[in-house]
Amino acid sequence: MQRSIFIGLDVHKATISVGVAVGERGGEVRSLGTVPNRPDHVRKLVEKLASNGAQLHFCYEAGPCGYGLHRQLVELGHECIVVAPSLIPVKAGDRVKTDRRDALMLAKLHRAGELTAVWVPDAAHEAMRDLVRARATAIRVAGKARQHMQGFLLRHGRNYPGKKGWTKAYRRWLTTVRFDHPAQQIVLQDYIHAVTDAEARVERLTDQILQLLPTWSLAPVVEAVQAMRGVAFVVAVTVVAEVGDFNRFDNPRQLMSYLGLTPSEHSSGASIRRGGITKAGSGLARRVLIEGAWSYRMQARVSRKLLDRIEHLPQSVRDIAWKGQLRMCQRYRHLMAAGKPKVVATTAIAREMAGFIWAIARQVAPAAH
Repeated sequence: MQRSIFIGLDVHKATISVGVAVGERGGEVRSLGTVPNRPDHVRKLVEKLASNGAQLHFCYEAGPCGYGLHRQLVELGHECIVVAPSLIPVKAGDRVKTDRRDALMLAKLHRAGELTAVWVPDAAHEAMRDLVRARATAIRVAGKARQHMQGFLLRHGRNYPGKKGWTKAYRRWLTTVRFDHPAQQIVLQDYIHAVTDAEARVERLTDQILQLLPTWSLAPVVEAVQAMRGVAFVVAVTVVAEVGDFNRFDNPRQLMSYLGLTPSEHSSGASIRRGGITKAGSGLARRVLIEGAWSYRMQARVSRKLLDRIEHLPQSVRDIAWKGQLRMCQRYRHLMAAGKPKVVATTAIAREMAGFIWAIARQVAPAAH
């Protein structure tokens, strides 16, 4: 019978600490020290461990070093899982943490089957997800740039007389603002340039996503989920990029939990205490869903924009989207009639949106590339 070796890797930018657990539970556990985090050294480590014909099972925590190590180990023909750090069992009384101990702990827990693996995207999916996240970062930078400029104007008593900011009228008004000191006029112009540059960056990244979308295997899923009200292009591509393979969720409740949209709970005995949402998983996907959920405040209807998005989609997808819209508009009214705050009701709608998006995504097969 082929012997199994479970290897825990504590991965850092420059080094990898290696722990090994041999065979079944109770077998030998030892540290192999530290190796440089470079492909050639990793290959030598794998060859050394596999020299006696053992079956190797690698694991390491998801972190800033990404999935390159996972891909290399899989290409070398060995099993490797990337572990969710927040779901690693930790002893409450353990107060000593070192790289060596972490590697040994991962090896032992992997051998015991106590680790929860995360889904590892392929290189093309990871590239699209990076692009979507870069756009989200650009949006935050643009928001900060606007905030800085408005704070500067407010400090000096320059208040816009109109009702809404960042319209064409607001931008024309900015050109009329004058300061007595030239330094302050320079500061204002610099803030205006910062806002303009940040907005141009957002536009460039959005165009890049549009251009590259047809080459992505999940492009049909992005198009299909846009049948949902409140899920236009940006929301759709963000949710699909963050979630990835919807088929790995057996039911919609698993997706809701993955996105951190389910209520937290701390119950013991007869005491039942439920709190706010868990906020696990992707904060970006959760945020865009909650933004989209605000559209369900209005009565159910198919607007012109929504009709343009769904005209070419299969009837089964359109039926799921309409069923979801009827349910969620009604649910929003019921929650408001029950006296729930608007933010609580909207978050509940976002949770149900995730369920209907799951149902639509399962109806569409990814494209072959």
